[in-house]
Amino acid sequence: MLDDRKTAILGAVVQEYIATAQPVGSTHISSAPNINVSSATVRNEMAMLESEGYLIQPHTSAGRIPTDKGYRFFVDNLAAPGTLDQATTRQVGDFFSAAHGRLEELLHQTSNLLADLTHSAAVVVGPKAEAAPIRSVQIVTLSSTAATVVVVLANGSVENTTIELTEDDDDIRVDAASAHLAAGLVGAALGSLTEVAPSGDPAVDRMCSVALNELAKVGSGDLVYTGGASEVARAFDAVEVVRSVLHTLEQQFVVVSLVSDIVGRGMSVSIGGEHGIEPLAACSLVVSPVVIDGEHLGSVGILGPTRMNYPQALATVDVVSELLGHRIEEG
Repeated sequence: MLDDRKTAILGAVVQEYIATAQPVGSTHISSAPNINVSSATVRNEMAMLESEGYLIQPHTSAGRIPTDKGYRFFVDNLAAPGTLDQATTRQVGDFFSAAHGRLEELLHQTSNLLADLTHSAAVVVGPKAEAAPIRSVQIVTLSSTAATVVVVLANGSVENTTIELTEDDDDIRVDAASAHLAAGLVGAALGSLTEVAPSGDPAVDRMCSVALNELAKVGSGDLVYTGGASEVARAFDAVEVVRSVLHTLEQQFVVVSLVSDIVGRGMSVSIGGEHGIEPLAACSLVVSPVVIDGEHLGSVGILGPTRMNYPQALATVDVVSELLGHRIEEG
């Protein structure tokens, strides 16, 4: 554990580097608030912090910058909780008050909102359709040989699939199958569908069976939306880093696994190499779970350089995740 003087100096270095993106020298830190020692003393303490792995000197003639270990100490011990200003709070509230339509569109717009607010890449992982209760189901005839099964879920998502019709499947039987499916499925989770009770009409039962088989194939994937690709390009100087980050964000499985792992470990911040994904070694991820009806069914997060403003990032994802959860609950 660091003593009070080293703690104050490390905090000042981290805050200065976050603000300027320039290596920080001892002279500048000695004039910072709450650092009541000489430049020479600060220089010695910064050398000690470097030897202990909290700081690094990128060039021999330059000042020092925080390491992942230095940022972790700052986040865990020094970073006071951030708050959103009134204008941002109003912007977020207005966004969710006005948000309507399909779940997919809401998640996509939320990722763009989060990217705009934080000037970072944003990730929104929505609830899987298979976990959501069914609000309504209907079979709609498309032609004499095909119909579409439309399922509206309680989370606002709409799933649909196409089934084949036979010569016996006239409009009356299609309507009967639609009503029979609705009676057996409304209120059940999409992922729990197995069968419905027989109706007494073989043609209706066949349609219901085919519809259930097709519905079992949809809704199993994660709803993942990313926003702020242009922010990534502005956040990093090295072209290779930008390319690696953007390529990783395009891989949904990697993104979902990363977010799930961080939330699953009870963390809200993963810094640099902590997450173990080499292309994102220069990045930190700040996440917050989306809780719906008391269950963790999604996450929101932002991905940016390790020198991000952690208190502000944490405050933003917390507010957005909370309001997103409320909006999905309301349907």
